[in-house]
Amino acid sequence: MQKETEIKLRVSRETLAALREHPLLKKRNKSGWERRELMNQYFDTPERDLAQAKVALRLRKDGDEVIQTLKTRGQSVAGLSERNEYDWKLPKAKLDVKKLDGECWPESLAELDKKTLKPIFTTDFVRERAEIAWGRGKTKVVIEAALDLGHVVVGKQKEEICELELELREGEPAALLELAAELAETLALMPCDISKAERGYRLYDANSYSLSLPAPELTAETQLDDAFAALSWHLLGSSQRLAEQYRFNGHWRLLLDWVENLAEMRALLSSLGQAAPRQSTHDLRVALDALLEDWRPLVQAGIEDEDVRKAAPEQFLEELEDPRWGLFSLSTSRWLLARTWTADRNVRGNRQGGAQLHSWLPRTLGEEATALQLQRYQQQPEDLAEQLPRIERIQVWLHHARNVLEIPEMDRLYGELNKLAQLANEPTITDELLDARKQQAIAVYQNRAWKMLLRM
Repeated sequence: MQKETEIKLRVSRETLAALREHPLLKKRNKSGWERRELMNQYFDTPERDLAQAKVALRLRKDGDEVIQTLKTRGQSVAGLSERNEYDWKLPKAKLDVKKLDGECWPESLAELDKKTLKPIFTTDFVRERAEIAWGRGKTKVVIEAALDLGHVVVGKQKEEICELELELREGEPAALLELAAELAETLALMPCDISKAERGYRLYDANSYSLSLPAPELTAETQLDDAFAALSWHLLGSSQRLAEQYRFNGHWRLLLDWVENLAEMRALLSSLGQAAPRQSTHDLRVALDALLEDWRPLVQAGIEDEDVRKAAPEQFLEELEDPRWGLFSLSTSRWLLARTWTADRNVRGNRQGGAQLHSWLPRTLGEEATALQLQRYQQQPEDLAEQLPRIERIQVWLHHARNVLEIPEMDRLYGELNKLAQLANEPTITDELLDARKQQAIAVYQNRAWKMLLRM
């Protein structure tokens, strides 16, 4: 058994060719590019028990070698994945179920009849691999870079494989993100935590690809720094999965959710006060503002205009062909991994970052609620849009952490605030809109939970 730590990056064929000649990889390439044809057959039960257990089982033919591989449930955070991998060399291309036992086999599959395992799909591709190595401080880094080009095939359906895979052989996981981010400065690299096996299952069953990631488990005792990190990783990872699936099927709802994820990340970055000094978040805020400036008006227009919705998938592909999205994703992952916001803050910022949610969150939401001045916007509903950033800062914490607040009717307040935000976002001012804003401001102001926040 070995632990596999890697990052997968979706690329175009043009980018794949450019990577072979990239100056950074050429400089650090210690082995030259080695070309191999890999034929892979994946197995599962008809009910897809292995997929449900987050297990992948395959036979790989690599030249004259046949290798049986079992990959068990791991963790994947914003494109950087870790999982256990078991390999066995076999004399022939026939599954050896006797090896699927002991510590390698998940306990959840203990009662599975292994005789029901059958071929499900194939992933056949050409891999060009090289050993990339360099000194990083006092430590050595060794990464296997693989340029993969081929297809996932399920019956008569197929999807192209075109990706850069970086697997850590020696050194710290941060080195993977560092190398990927440097490459992404000039090349369009899309962090993508969907494995080749997941792609096969997605072709086999379009509903098998899960967009939702496990929600962070926040408690009243969770420190602010840890809560911020958990929520940021969650939103970044979710945005990457939404981008991948929207690229795949073009369903409009996915684009709306992607933009909403970006907006939540932006609100979260601005909500921490001195716990996250503005200088430390500057670059990420600028990048998010640029993305939202382009995509928010488009999704707003698309709610009413079918032509906008139909044109959006092509525009999104153009976004992915630009380095911007990949560079933002990788830079944010590096920023979160290093917990950069904690580096240069003052004593008060350190104290805030170490505060538990049960003390920090009610006070912060109370200050934001007071500053919102809802009574004013009952009289001046035409100006409500100016308060959208503040509304969104309250929203993001109510969305993900309202369970830690011992305040009644928080779910109802969250729903009322969502309605207020939607009305604040409406670009066309009409008498009907102004009246709706006024009535919704009253609804929020009269909410029992809101009144309690104002007293915090």
